[in-house]
Amino acid sequence: MSEATTIVSFPGFGIGEMELNKIAFTLFGKLEVRWYGIIITLGIICAVAYVIFRGKKNEHVIMDDIIDIALLTVILGVIGARAYYVLTTLDQYKNFGEALAIWNGGLGIYGGIIGGCMGIVIMCLIKKISWRKLFDMAAPGVMIAQAMGRWGNFFNGEAYGYAIGDTTRFFFFNKELVLTSGEGTVFNFFRMGLNQYGYTTYYHPTFLYESVWNILGFVVANIIYKHKRFHGQIALFYFTWYGFGRMFIEGFRTDSLYVPGTNIRISQLLGLVCFIGAGVALLVLSILTRKRARLLEVEDAAYEAAKKVEAELAAEEK
Repeated sequence: MSEATTIVSFPGFGIGEMELNKIAFTLFGKLEVRWYGIIITLGIICAVAYVIFRGKKNEHVIMDDIIDIALLTVILGVIGARAYYVLTTLDQYKNFGEALAIWNGGLGIYGGIIGGCMGIVIMCLIKKISWRKLFDMAAPGVMIAQAMGRWGNFFNGEAYGYAIGDTTRFFFFNKELVLTSGEGTVFNFFRMGLNQYGYTTYYHPTFLYESVWNILGFVVANIIYKHKRFHGQIALFYFTWYGFGRMFIEGFRTDSLYVPGTNIRISQLLGLVCFIGAGVALLVLSILTRKRARLLEVEDAAYEAAKKVEAELAAEEK
């Protein structure tokens, strides 16, 4: 088996061992085009298509503006994702050229989100469009792009977790527990077999956990969109949902990045911050929006009552 191939299986889904090649095809005999890059690109296309759909159906933002916004957002998103990864793994790079070599792998989703948000804000200010509205349009699209992107990790044979049954340092406060895959357990159903040295070991497929979590979030976000009360609501839901899921799923992984000098996983810590910060903001703004709606209802009722009384007095005077 070459370094470009991986042998995986998913017994819970009835999928036996299959050999995956990281390389989809080669151009001009030299340029390797990998499945990871293809899948990430398809995820971006799907995200932009979703934003166009929401712009037409709900938010009245034209496609030309969305394409302009997407161009800068994607560029800054990729730069942010790479910068995040490099800054958290500086000891892996000997020079600046290696840090720029994105084709060798290494992207951080949180950096991509930060860069993408910057791109949306900048372009919305230029075009005089509400950036909160664009955040709402983009959030479900980002969820589906993330769900697809994790399958790029699948083809690379990466982003899986501890071997099932091994001691797992599950949460960022370093709590240890053992999760088994006995018959009837969820871990038995989802377990991923990885044949690396002539025998199969079963691992937590954390890329799959996160993909499923994002698909569920996408469905819920679209349900909420039908009852959206204020700009920014869907984006806050995304940060709350994703932060909560990532906070737990990261605990299964063996390739986590840590806060220097601690046992705290960076992605878990950021997930906790997103979950609490966005969750509190979502709750507070939802309550304030409802109170404002009720106040407006009272004012409207008072106005209609006053008009009725005025009409009655005018009729009596006649």
